[in-house]
Amino acid sequence: MEWLQQLIQDYLPLISENRLIQASLIFLFAAITSVVAKSIINRLQIHGAGKTNNPIDDQLFLSIKKPLSISIILIGISLAVAHSKLMVEQQALLEAVLVTVAIFYWVGAILFFARFALKHLSRDDAKLKMVQKHTLPLFDNLAVVLLYGAGIYFIFVAWEIDVTAWVASAGILGLALSFAAKDTLANLFAGVFILADTPYKIGDFIVLDSGERGCVTHIGIRSTRILTRSDVEITIPNSVMGNTKVTNETAGPHSKYRLRIKVGVAYGSDIQQVREALLTAAKSVNQIEQDPPAKVRFRALAESSLSFELLCWVAEPVLRGRVSDKLYEAIYNTFNQQEIKIPFPQREIYLQNQQSEN
Repeated sequence: MEWLQQLIQDYLPLISENRLIQASLIFLFAAITSVVAKSIINRLQIHGAGKTNNPIDDQLFLSIKKPLSISIILIGISLAVAHSKLMVEQQALLEAVLVTVAIFYWVGAILFFARFALKHLSRDDAKLKMVQKHTLPLFDNLAVVLLYGAGIYFIFVAWEIDVTAWVASAGILGLALSFAAKDTLANLFAGVFILADTPYKIGDFIVLDSGERGCVTHIGIRSTRILTRSDVEITIPNSVMGNTKVTNETAGPHSKYRLRIKVGVAYGSDIQQVREALLTAAKSVNQIEQDPPAKVRFRALAESSLSFELLCWVAEPVLRGRVSDKLYEAIYNTFNQQEIKIPFPQREIYLQNQQSEN
């Protein structure tokens, strides 16, 4: 600001020698500049940001309009008082007060804009996957802590308060809290990474290493909830979810799920007839997808049977149990109609009669 003060010292004496008049002119010029700056921002908002479909840039101009105009006026007050020489001893105190007022306005404006931007981004998962409706409170509170922390720091600097001891105390307190709440912090960070990496999302069917399988109903900062096929909701800490193998049955190019129906028929059966019978059974179940088509594979020559596997698709994993039930019934009925035998394990026992010695 020294260049501005030098400019005032060079040109204001040409207008008037009275310092009070010069101070009044400085304040008047600051007020006019504030109005002009506000007018320029309004035009930029209308002719520039107003033509885009993104409301974030509109909100940016709306947010900075007031703190910018007030900051210009506060600078004018500081320069006017300094030039008038009326408060020489209190000049440092006045500047600290004016800077504090400006910081409050700027922190409030930036926080308002940050909240608006986060709320807008949370409505569209494709823009920023980490910011979603259920994670919005986390990022909202994080923005509040960071901005208010920065504001307090700059206020301390304005009042020439040494912040070294405060920072050291905050570090010790943070270290103590991190040890006390290590499990909570582990779940918190794991939840953020899950939201960023998105190995699964709400509505997906997942299978855990421990055997649990169900639909994801909630992904929170602390835990993930899945609803099993028994309509039992399981809550799993995110730290566990982040360190376990998760099989996402819904992920991939589509949400279809492939059924594998294993069937054994008696030795001596016509293999081609068995293939056609299995495909006929698959076509009789309406919930079997036609694309991709069902397939039959001859898998093995087992001990008591010829092992076949029917491969077919259903629209989503939740249909697996229901369609398998209908499919097994259709296969059984088709085999009975075509007299294809389904064997059961058989064992032959030979008894050898040994005469005991007299």
